[in-house]
Amino acid sequence: MAINLLNTADKKRFPANRKLLIDRTKALLTFLGKQQQDLSIVLMDDTEMARYNSEFRHKKGPTNVLSFPATELYTDLPPQLISNQLGDILISVETAWVESKKKQCSLHYRICELIIHGTLHLLGYDHEQSTQEALIMWEKEHQLIKNIMRRRKTMPYLAINVDHVATIREARGTIEPDPVHAAAACELAGADGIVIHLREDRRHIQDRDVYLLRKTVKTRLNLEMAATKEIIDIALEVRPDMITLVPEKREELTTEGGLDVAGNEKKLRKTIHKMTKASIPVSLFIDPDAVQIESALEVGATFVELHTGRYCDARDEQEQEIEFHLIEQAAELAFESGLKVNAGHGLDYRTTARVAALPTIHELSIGHAIISRAVYVGVDQAVREMRDCILMAG
Repeated sequence: MAINLLNTADKKRFPANRKLLIDRTKALLTFLGKQQQDLSIVLMDDTEMARYNSEFRHKKGPTNVLSFPATELYTDLPPQLISNQLGDILISVETAWVESKKKQCSLHYRICELIIHGTLHLLGYDHEQSTQEALIMWEKEHQLIKNIMRRRKTMPYLAINVDHVATIREARGTIEPDPVHAAAACELAGADGIVIHLREDRRHIQDRDVYLLRKTVKTRLNLEMAATKEIIDIALEVRPDMITLVPEKREELTTEGGLDVAGNEKKLRKTIHKMTKASIPVSLFIDPDAVQIESALEVGATFVELHTGRYCDARDEQEQEIEFHLIEQAAELAFESGLKVNAGHGLDYRTTARVAALPTIHELSIGHAIISRAVYVGVDQAVREMRDCILMAG
């Protein structure tokens, strides 16, 4: 299988992730049982598409997608020479971008929808023949979107938050259980990183934990923190592998929502500049919202961590579907903007798999569910069970 993708559109205005589109197209052909065939995709602007639309369909103006079967393109060649050629799909990225805004989805998501649509045309589906044919094609498209758009080849990283080990310790004012020991156990069980939140009120993680974990963590240490002078100074001294800036209220039991990046750009830009000078990557914990993603990019963040709490706490299946769709589209938007995308908050053994299956998710941050499960089966088993959930999602 060869996917030939040519992008002649303005790459600055309409950035397209070549690897993502090719990987999804390969998954599409495999799902359709056409993995032995080659496909060509050309991304272009409206002007170029309008020319093709006029020449081949005798219609003015651009359209979103055109497809040309190999049998029509290579009429002068014997059938056996083109048996592995499926055909060409032309897509106007400019039109796709306008449509993505109306549909409130990412540009990549819309391009993939058009690749699916064009591929079905190459396979003989034609919604213009009759209402019946249109319904058949529509149902096939939705089946493919459901199965293709959420597949991934490699599992995302699993970072484990050990705050609640410290919560138990602080409840008795003793020295056990020790989050430093818990972090080591998590790493031995397969964790890819350790997350801790040093709160201003020191309700769980203490300064001692931060300094010791910096010395003992063998994977990656992610320090969650508010952008306050005291905590910033500690982060600059400790130099974790990355920090995640989060909102923080004294009265909340846990972080209740994402950071308002758009409303705090000046302060956050200053903090990120300090961390960048110290070579510490910065992630911003945000709600799955396009405005916050754009602001995160503007202030210089390297990562965003999408807040998954509302998805995990949904009261019914319909509400959960809505919240999941927001996460899915926000992950696409952030990824295509050049940000690395993490996700976390409230994820457990029931809700993690769907988020883990999203191809744009780099890392999952999970704490409470794993530490709670560890009470019954131990840290090692709890971590391995969560890794199994993530692995099965791929």
